[in-house]
Amino acid sequence: MKLLDIVHPAAKTLVDISLSQDAEVGDGTTSVVLLAGEILKCCKTFVEDNVHPQILVRGLRKVALLSIARIKEIAVHVKREDVKEMDDLLKKCAATALSSKVIARQKDFFSQMVVDAVRHLDELLPLNMIGIKKVKGGSLEESRLIDGVGFKKTFSYAGFEMQRKKYTQPKIALLNIELELKAEKENAELRIDNVEEYQKVVDAEWAILYDKLEKIVDSGAKVVLSKLPIGDVATQYFADRDVFCAGRVPDDDLRRTIQACGGAIQTSVSSLSDTVLGTCQLFQEEQIGGDRFNIFTGCPEAKTCTIILRGGAEQFIEETERSLHDAIMIVRRTIKNDAIVAGGGAIEMELSKYLRDYSKTVAGKEQLIIAAVAEAMEVIPRQLCDNAGFDSMNILNRLRQKHAEGGKWFGVDIMNEDVADNFDACVWEPAMVKINAITGATEAAALILSVDETIKNPKSGANDPPPALPGRGRGRPM
Repeated sequence: MKLLDIVHPAAKTLVDISLSQDAEVGDGTTSVVLLAGEILKCCKTFVEDNVHPQILVRGLRKVALLSIARIKEIAVHVKREDVKEMDDLLKKCAATALSSKVIARQKDFFSQMVVDAVRHLDELLPLNMIGIKKVKGGSLEESRLIDGVGFKKTFSYAGFEMQRKKYTQPKIALLNIELELKAEKENAELRIDNVEEYQKVVDAEWAILYDKLEKIVDSGAKVVLSKLPIGDVATQYFADRDVFCAGRVPDDDLRRTIQACGGAIQTSVSSLSDTVLGTCQLFQEEQIGGDRFNIFTGCPEAKTCTIILRGGAEQFIEETERSLHDAIMIVRRTIKNDAIVAGGGAIEMELSKYLRDYSKTVAGKEQLIIAAVAEAMEVIPRQLCDNAGFDSMNILNRLRQKHAEGGKWFGVDIMNEDVADNFDACVWEPAMVKINAITGATEAAALILSVDETIKNPKSGANDPPPALPGRGRGRPM
């Protein structure tokens, strides 16, 4: 949805709530758009009957508060102290998130990988500390999680093949320095009148470079990483002295290396001491598919990790990355907020039944609005049935019966074309995902319903004033 070039203001609002959902909780982006669309559909009759938009908006906001209160009331909290129970919960939440994705068949494999990846992070759970690298070729099961940092071999100069590709407990220098010959004539104007003076300039350039290289080698560093280029002279110099080097390392990879191996980025070589050098148990360059990777493992800090994804087509790997992003966000959110509810349309059906019952206790037009939103909530299980090729009317009727009898966790059973207790079936989702989806959907619907009329932009070059599209009464969405 990020790539869609949408002009229509109402459609743009739906895209915005989808992006908001993705930024806040990472999953439920489709659900929030479906829910908002269905709420607007159910409110259409009220707009046509000239119900004032303020009444509609008030009703929607009341529905949101009631739904959130109900979710918090019935959500199940898991004990954080029991690490094994918590890990099982996280795996089930990740598997639920992956069930609707292209890698649903490998959800057990990837849900374990996702939980292990998030467990490597510190208490703030920064998403940018999980690196995801894509390598074409191989099967999905060849994907792997590196307990440390891995990045593709950077651009290299002559002399690189002579360097050693494996070190045990090396010191790592992290630099932001250009280690290649720079012709000073590009940076300054020199006026010389004989060859000897020109030779002095050239010798000075070489002396400056060799002085830098000598200080790096003397520091004891065996692996040198730099944001800026490392030229062919420096590459061969390091190769002769049993030092590995990589220039033009991407900024995010360098930052993750600092998180894992310690040390700090240096802009000068004059003070390279052990306090600013990083270290790890093992560094090696490894062939993965058609690419070579520099891999650091056994890191003392270990607050980061790298997932290397394998797959046939580039588009398929891209989709796998998006799927894993959703699962990672779900696991992060579950760790921060340990309240969970049953997925598969179960919580939506329970909210639908709760709102329908509540509407009977309210007088006036609000009763109709709450009942309409209760019907809109059923769009999620209905869409699940349609996607699976089931008879949605039959399944929804059975779900209504189960929830009326008190089976609050009954949802769609995709595997058996039936209804089932999805809490027992371990189809779980964080309560925060549902709370955010309902908040976003009702706010978007309220925003669109409160628009009185829209103005159409004239074609460029037209002299006529922009025509107003008349609305039948206030609050008509165009």
